[in-house]
Amino acid sequence: MLPSDERGSTKASGPHVPETEEDWHPEAEQSSLRGRENAPEEFWKERMTSEQYRVMREKGTEMAFTGEYLHEKADGTYACAACGNPLFASDAKFDSGTGWPSFDAALPGAVETHADTTHGMQRMDITCGRCGSHLGHVFDDGPTKTGKRYCINSVCLNLEEK
Repeated sequence: MLPSDERGSTKASGPHVPETEEDWHPEAEQSSLRGRENAPEEFWKERMTSEQYRVMREKGTEMAFTGEYLHEKADGTYACAACGNPLFASDAKFDSGTGWPSFDAALPGAVETHADTTHGMQRMDITCGRCGSHLGHVFDDGPTKTGKRYCINSVCLNLEEK
């Protein structure tokens, strides 16, 4: 959902707010989408579904085995649903049996990791390297040579097929 004209414009230091979906080019806004200080929460609320906002901005988790991309086999690149940042190549995807799309490697510089000790667990939170949106978690128990299992919420992804 995009903001209507009557909502006003963003601050000069904030991101450009397009009038139509066709006018929104997140890849061109890479620097202005970086970090919460440059993209107020209202910016994300206007562009995301309520489920995307809950997961990506409030660090929620979608229900296991329900995500759109869990069993996806198409070739392409998985990008951040919030800003379009390319995150994972489809050839890094594997079935972990956990209920979420899993990858053994992220594209270089695509994600950032942060310690997460919520819910009595020790794990690493994954956020988009461009916009800071929560994507999921990474674990050191992957079955491939990387030893990584990036467990990502489908609602955080868009698949750009080849």
